[in-house]
Amino acid sequence: MMKLKLLASVLACGLCLSAQALPYVIGPSDVARAKEIVSKMTIEEKVDLISGQVDGFWTASIERLGVPAVRMADGPQGVRNKTKSTYYPCGILVASSFNREAANGVGLGIGFDATARGVRIMLCPGVNIYRTALCGRNFEYYGEDPYLAGEIASNYIRGIQERRVIATIKHFCTNNQEYARHKVSSNVDERTLNEIYFPAFRKAVEQAGVGAVMTSYNPVNGEHAAESSWLIKDNLRKWGFEGIVMSDWVSTYTILGTLTSGLDLEMPKAAAIVLDEVKTLIANGVVRESDIDLMCQHILQTFSAFGLLDKPMKDESIPEDYEFSRNMAYNASVEGPVLLTNNGILPLKASSKTRIAVLGPNADVVAFGGGSGAMHPIDGRNITLRAGLEGLGKGYKAEYFDCNNLSDADMKAIVKASAVVLSVGFNNKTETENSDRTYALPEGQNELIAKIAAVNPNVVVVVNSGGEVDINPWKDNVAAIIMAWYGGQEGGRALADIIAGKVAPSGKLPFTFWGTLEKNPAYAYYPQRTPAISVKNANRDPYPYAVYSEGVFVGYRGVKHFGVEPMFPFGHGLSYVGFAYSNLSVTPSGDGFDVRFTVKNTGNRAAAEAAQVYVSPECASLPRPDQELKGFDKKKIAAGKTAEYCIHLGPDAFSHYDVVSHSWKTDSGKYTIRVGASSADIRLTSSVTL
Repeated sequence: MMKLKLLASVLACGLCLSAQALPYVIGPSDVARAKEIVSKMTIEEKVDLISGQVDGFWTASIERLGVPAVRMADGPQGVRNKTKSTYYPCGILVASSFNREAANGVGLGIGFDATARGVRIMLCPGVNIYRTALCGRNFEYYGEDPYLAGEIASNYIRGIQERRVIATIKHFCTNNQEYARHKVSSNVDERTLNEIYFPAFRKAVEQAGVGAVMTSYNPVNGEHAAESSWLIKDNLRKWGFEGIVMSDWVSTYTILGTLTSGLDLEMPKAAAIVLDEVKTLIANGVVRESDIDLMCQHILQTFSAFGLLDKPMKDESIPEDYEFSRNMAYNASVEGPVLLTNNGILPLKASSKTRIAVLGPNADVVAFGGGSGAMHPIDGRNITLRAGLEGLGKGYKAEYFDCNNLSDADMKAIVKASAVVLSVGFNNKTETENSDRTYALPEGQNELIAKIAAVNPNVVVVVNSGGEVDINPWKDNVAAIIMAWYGGQEGGRALADIIAGKVAPSGKLPFTFWGTLEKNPAYAYYPQRTPAISVKNANRDPYPYAVYSEGVFVGYRGVKHFGVEPMFPFGHGLSYVGFAYSNLSVTPSGDGFDVRFTVKNTGNRAAAEAAQVYVSPECASLPRPDQELKGFDKKKIAAGKTAEYCIHLGPDAFSHYDVVSHSWKTDSGKYTIRVGASSADIRLTSSVTL
């Protein structure tokens, strides 16, 4: 009986949340207005509207009907395409923050930056699940856990759309590798899609009211995403999505598939959708003009809801170099770096004798991942790690070395430094869209670390990357390791503040750090397989595919199931203080349960703790992960003080997807509630019975 009540309540709660919390909702008046405009459009105007125009980052204008051209821009890390803008930290860093407010702040800052440039459609965020360390775009995404990804994405989207800018969640779906991304089919079962790869998209629709969805390059179960009516009509639209579905750039292949899948907008220009062919298909009864009308309607009703048919695109009152945006970039940048290891060297002690040697290929640059997520900060905001350390002020003396030309004198200056900050990792050439990256650091960097560690035991390695890297060659020979990700224009200053102890590190790993590629259960199925070809069919081209045989046991969900222990667990991240958890209570509340507990900062400085709540079914009716993240919260706690956490668990915290009924179900029985500092560091447990 409780199960039925819980499921009914969440539906009601979801409807109330959507109605109350979203700044721009497509309403009946927007639909009516769009239909009225479409009724007056010629077929030529309709075909123009459903295809990208000008330089591939605009929609078509229809001046006689009052429809303006709308400008788009790439932008998970900021507004790009023919502009410089605030450069925010990458997605994996924002996920590492475990901080909804930080995510919302990045979105809000991007919204301001977009309106200052007349951009009203931002092609972000990216939420594809981190399946293996090698995906070249992991740095743009929010890690391996669908709950974390959905929460971060939804708050980021709300921030962008608060400024009357349409956010575009991408890439729908299973774009989990960049290698051969146009042709490798992601072959995934229905349950795994719904439990792992759909949730962030669905939450963006149902809880954030995202205005647009971009399809992925790859086929899904053999059918290209942009041409899959199963993905778009049978799933995305049935979640209540009434906005724009657009293709990724040059990811349409046939005119018939493009016009009938439920796609609305082919980008960056008309490639599959050719006017004369459209007319022929309509004349022959293959395609109905009403199908094209609906595509136009989706575009126009979204424009109407966001005020794009009535108000100026550009907000002249907002400067392009906006202090608020810079502050939001810093706030996120300082929340996300993960202190992976620390023998006590950090924070660095400040005294007149403290001498820091700073070197490494990324010490004097703003490192960033490549492709559509790459951009350049506004002039004058190019703050590197070196610049951040220089700005620390009294108590530190920093010396800088060219790692390509280290002399004997340099090496001696390095037996003598109090500490060495060695900045390594990837950049926009070695970690980028349209290719997957190596697991090892770029050539020569392991050797550099070994060389420096041999002459100074106090080496702090700062790693720029979008995910796990091979640290085995030097992990045990250095004093500390910081996963710095790509921190954006304020990342150097943020890192310097963490290294110096002005701010305690509070980032947590948003993925499982396995320690080797082979430990990851998904690696056995990466990157693709080719079907066996019989002699009879030897001349037939095989299609390549990636089989998701690990199913729902992605990342930490597979640790117990596959019996593999990672080097660092999901949710791991050290601080400069300790935290004591106590006073757990789990009580019925509304549509589920409230999980309450206390966390005390046992150290001598303020620090933030991202506490995590996992749910573990004890009597599952089908194979399930031993635990799943279903709640988290992050609070800053003063030295010696305590904070009260309250995390609500709704029905989705207990349910699983049933492939027979094609719906969500909840097993009756006992569930353990686990509260901890990471997926492996569980501090408190309780249980509930449904």
